[in-house]
Amino acid sequence: MKKVIIIGATSGIGRALADKFLQKGYAVAISGRRQTLLESFAASAKNTFTACFDVTASDRVDHLKSLIVTTGGMDIFIYCAGIGDPTDLLDWNWDKITTDTNVNGFVELTNYAYNFFMNQGSGHVVGISSIASNRGNSLAPAYSASKAFMSIYLEGIWIKSKRNKWNIEVTDIQPGFVKTKMAKANKTFWEVPVDKAATQIIQAIDRKKRRAYISRRWWLIAKLMKLIPTVIYQKFG
Repeated sequence: MKKVIIIGATSGIGRALADKFLQKGYAVAISGRRQTLLESFAASAKNTFTACFDVTASDRVDHLKSLIVTTGGMDIFIYCAGIGDPTDLLDWNWDKITTDTNVNGFVELTNYAYNFFMNQGSGHVVGISSIASNRGNSLAPAYSASKAFMSIYLEGIWIKSKRNKWNIEVTDIQPGFVKTKMAKANKTFWEVPVDKAATQIIQAIDRKKRRAYISRRWWLIAKLMKLIPTVIYQKFG
């Protein structure tokens, strides 16, 4: 039985991924900060495991190590924890929380998972980044910058794996707008249901894709974002 560990999966994309991996016959372990939601997941099916911890805490790697032991191993590691909200202000406290979650928590746990797979001889690292990683954004500069960090780091460890011929797959998932509780109430451009997003993410993982846009048509937006001159982009970015 293959084993997947999803960091940040008490709701939204992470929880949808957990449910779909269970349907595929995986042993599934999830982490999160809300104990009641973790208990609900653990009671939902066999071969489910949980760990309650905050990815910004200094003991996050200890929790991951413990979760790997409890699950009986790890074949796929998915970092789904993330935070970000648009604001007209430039608030350091909010930027710090965003960076601690999307950068510091991500890089330390992903680094540990990658080295675990290297010692194991195989594995798959997956990071849930964002279409926002392709360009700066005036309403959420720390969010877009942190997601850019994720995507570039994932590309770097993918290159490292290929150059060294290590059997470690790395996938960068870049969703556009997904209908989750974190999303705004109003319908947004090319918004997809969370169930559809999870289905496409798992397809990308199964196909061992290096990068995948969710939904797939967001690849066009990613290309356009990079091509638009700054003098034009600054008017709506």
